[in-house]
Amino acid sequence: MKADELRKLSIKDLRKKEEELRRELLRLRFKKKVEGLPNIMAIRNTRKALARVLTVIREKELRGEET
Repeated sequence: MKADELRKLSIKDLRKKEEELRRELLRLRFKKKVEGLPNIMAIRNTRKALARVLTVIREKELRGEET
């Protein structure tokens, strides 16, 4: 998702997205160690998506938006 799309979501939805991305990142890292990943870029893309979500959450918190 792009940052513009993320900004339209509520903080509650962003927190859910953060949780999903953290689980996905853990799963990818585990899979990389056990089986190997055909697409190593998946880890990098997931990390970047997580960073985007966290950035938008922080922006909303600084603006004082509620859930």
